[in-house]
Amino acid sequence: MDATYTVWQRFVALIYGVGCHVSFVTGIGAMMLGLYGGMTIGRGPLTGTSGWICDLLLLLQFGVVHSFLLSARGRRLLARLAPRAIGEQLRTTSFALIASLQLLLTFGAWSPMGPIWWEPHGALRIVISIAYGLSWLLLLRAMADAGLAVHTGFLGWGAVLRGRVPRYRDFSARGTFRFVRQPVYLAFTLTLWTGPVWTPDHFLLAALWTLYCLIGPVLKERRYLDFYGGRFQRYRERVPYWLPAFRRLDARHFD
Repeated sequence: MDATYTVWQRFVALIYGVGCHVSFVTGIGAMMLGLYGGMTIGRGPLTGTSGWICDLLLLLQFGVVHSFLLSARGRRLLARLAPRAIGEQLRTTSFALIASLQLLLTFGAWSPMGPIWWEPHGALRIVISIAYGLSWLLLLRAMADAGLAVHTGFLGWGAVLRGRVPRYRDFSARGTFRFVRQPVYLAFTLTLWTGPVWTPDHFLLAALWTLYCLIGPVLKERRYLDFYGGRFQRYRERVPYWLPAFRRLDARHFD
């Protein structure tokens, strides 16, 4: 569907888009390096109890803010973070930008606290590193199945730049969603546990964010039930929540 935007509004959308994607690449890069190195690359200066408290707050802010921005109040706030005429259209871009900055803050400001508990070498290091890389590829595939334009923030600013209204992808039980209802959260969790270097910091992050990945999607599914009704309920009855069921399902059964 076409929409009318001024040159200035399209320029603002482009600036938001550039900021969003630079932050996205930087934040994901920081996460990949941080997990691979056992959370030892952070530049936080704190030590002792204050360091642990700060690191814990860094972990909590991601889940709390992330969940809030997905709520109705959070979505209204996101729509006010850009000029009013295009704030609603740039909502997904603002969300991706904030999430990326949260990741960058978490891994960049982390204060490394503990010694290295375990680090593989030789062939074992290669095997675990391959598993780590595959977990990221699975996350990319799950995000693509869910709608890569939404997850990267392109949907909003790209629509404004092209003079269109953002069009959200309809729910579809295809790709990784045929096997598990929350493939993005599952793949995200795998990235937390397949990094080769283990420290107390890495374990704390993996444990707390895994808990979030288990609990957080419950609220998401409530929103889906409200929006899609019986269609999503039929999907829930046939596809497991978090542990995959490796059987072939026909997506048409949920339409």
